[in-house]
Amino acid sequence: MSDCTAKILIIDDEVNICHVLGTRLTLLGYKTVFASDGKEALTKFSEEKPDLIILDIMLPRIDGYEVCRKIRCLSQVPIIMLTALGSISERITGLEMGADDYVIKPFSPKELEARIKAILRRVGLQQQALKNTKQTFYKFGELAIDIKKRHVVKNQVKIKLTTIECSLLELFVDNAGKRLSRTMILDNVWGYTPERYVDSRIVDVHISRLRSKLEEDPSNPDLIQTARGVGYMFQKY
Repeated sequence: MSDCTAKILIIDDEVNICHVLGTRLTLLGYKTVFASDGKEALTKFSEEKPDLIILDIMLPRIDGYEVCRKIRCLSQVPIIMLTALGSISERITGLEMGADDYVIKPFSPKELEARIKAILRRVGLQQQALKNTKQTFYKFGELAIDIKKRHVVKNQVKIKLTTIECSLLELFVDNAGKRLSRTMILDNVWGYTPERYVDSRIVDVHISRLRSKLEEDPSNPDLIQTARGVGYMFQKY
């Protein structure tokens, strides 16, 4: 998949937003499809099999949170949420449901386009990296990680990870024992550097989700440790 062949599903009940995004993204070479409510969104997702989804939270019939949750049960397709909600906690909820990133309304179309490009580039780089011959299998106690197959097994039980969580895990195991700043993590996994405090919170939420899946005691993590004043560090075995 390349930028020029990527299909983007735009889910928003605001006609003007759909028109502006559809026009701009088409001019950039993307294929675009649309849905104006949550129920239609799930149907379009099943029919169109998009490479990336732009998802508004405030939707008729089924809200964006639930749409995101349902899609995540079926696919790891990248999801960027659009939100006009005021508090950080409300915005973070979308990430906890499995969204990869979010953009706050009113937003700059150029910023959203940059986020789209960064995510699609990351997905393409991941696919290319999996073809390389570097080490792809790791064992940490009862945790087995196969980066190439995107399989993680903990205590003989397969753990389901999102695309972002897989990217984070790969970055950590490749840099085990090194302190990674939130800025470095954002740059390597999301493809941009933080402009606001809330951008770095995106990293914290996804780290928390990853810990909950990998750690025996997420409140006292053994693998993904907090490097105070810096960011995070994956324990070197």
